[in-house]
Amino acid sequence: MAKSSKEWLRRHVSDHYVQKARKEGYRSRAAYKLIELDEKEKLFRAGQTVLDLGAAPGGWSQVAVQKVKPGGQVIAIDGLEMAPISGVTILRGDFRTVSIENPVDVVLCDVSPNLSGIPNVDQARLLELALAAIELCAKVLKRDGVFVVKAFHGEAFDELRERLNMIFRKVKVVKPSASRGESAETYAVARGLRPL
Repeated sequence: MAKSSKEWLRRHVSDHYVQKARKEGYRSRAAYKLIELDEKEKLFRAGQTVLDLGAAPGGWSQVAVQKVKPGGQVIAIDGLEMAPISGVTILRGDFRTVSIENPVDVVLCDVSPNLSGIPNVDQARLLELALAAIELCAKVLKRDGVFVVKAFHGEAFDELRERLNMIFRKVKVVKPSASRGESAETYAVARGLRPL
């Protein structure tokens, strides 16, 4: 194992959010990012339909399904296999090719491309997925719905923000405390889908 991999593993195992996720039954530390985003931005209400793109291993779906009870539903999509979650419909495949029939209240996009470790390449790959998620929002998100998307600060960030501002009336950038400090990761919360 490479030295950097050993360091990452050591940091990961001792991470406060990783330990908390294990203790509280969440599949990943990412659950706390969504919990914090919801506390700040009021993303969820009972009865909503949520679409979770790039859902594996399922931490965000676990949070969302609890937040939309009673009467809500969560549809999780990922190319990777995902263990079942009570109350969540799991679709395996690329969200860019999966057909969603009914309008949704919330679209979550915590997708991550296969990372190369080269910042410009990784940003471009993430931007491509984020832009595809925005296109999907234009088709399935209700006008008063909310879209949450992961982004990396860097060259591609401005392009993503510009596109979000074209499609949505209100865009806010938030970095949850559960995101690692050294990470360039941040989240955009977009509301008020503009008419096409």
